[in-house]
Amino acid sequence: MGADFVMKHLLSLEKMSRGDMELVLRNATVFKRDRATHRKPLAGQTWALMFSKSSTRTRVSFEVGIRELGGQVMFLNANDIQLGRGEPIKDTARVLGRMIHGAVIRTFAQSDVEEFAQYSGIPTVNALTDDEHPCQVLTDIFTFQEKLGPIAGKVVTFVGDGACNMPASWIWAAAKLGFELRIAAPKNYQPSADLLKRAGGKIVVTEDLNAAAAGADMLYTDVWISMGKETESAQRIKEMSGYQINEALVKLAKPGALVMHCLPAYRGKEIDDVTFEAHAQTIFDQAENRLHVQKSIVDWMVS
Repeated sequence: MGADFVMKHLLSLEKMSRGDMELVLRNATVFKRDRATHRKPLAGQTWALMFSKSSTRTRVSFEVGIRELGGQVMFLNANDIQLGRGEPIKDTARVLGRMIHGAVIRTFAQSDVEEFAQYSGIPTVNALTDDEHPCQVLTDIFTFQEKLGPIAGKVVTFVGDGACNMPASWIWAAAKLGFELRIAAPKNYQPSADLLKRAGGKIVVTEDLNAAAAGADMLYTDVWISMGKETESAQRIKEMSGYQINEALVKLAKPGALVMHCLPAYRGKEIDDVTFEAHAQTIFDQAENRLHVQKSIVDWMVS
């Protein structure tokens, strides 16, 4: 590699520049359009998927995507390698960095992904931590722009648990890409004042669901009970029971507004069945687009 080569990672949207976000989104259009014929930047490379959290869309989209970019891929469940027995992440990183060419990590602690990137010396992707889910939000923005045009100046309303990884990544995206983000959440499930202050941008946090939905270009939700929060299930369902995307809420949004869900969906909780099915085309386009956007992310990292 040349002396001017800078190792790229996608660890968080907080650390990703607006220019790099826009580049990934532009190139995702090409990867989607030319899926059968695009270049193979990972030819001769082997990448590892290291997952401590279960997954459907993230695992399949990254495995298929790495193969379609010309690479080989191995799946490493944390319980099947020494990480599951307490080996420090930096030791695992220093071993794998000598053998593989890139890593996609889905785990609990943000610090684990950052430490792996630091010690491995290979491109590292955050495929979800408790702090952020950058690949998902880049995909969501790509899907929005595919259907409604540039997101700058638009209004995105997030409904439900406003203190988890998804709204955190949305907050950074809104601040950097210039759209308004409204987060409708119960008081106990709102983002921290520190996060909002660090991010800046036009972010509105409220308990008033109807006000947050009024005139929105998109309504977005996620599960009320994130992985690792199962012991809080009863309390979360009780406190968030009114924060649902349904037909009445959609009517408050702008005509033609999108409804998105990062899946899996628990119908009757964060979204009702009728509304989910009415917007299923958008939701499953969104799921498919994980493949195209993540290929663009990996290509950006190795370019």
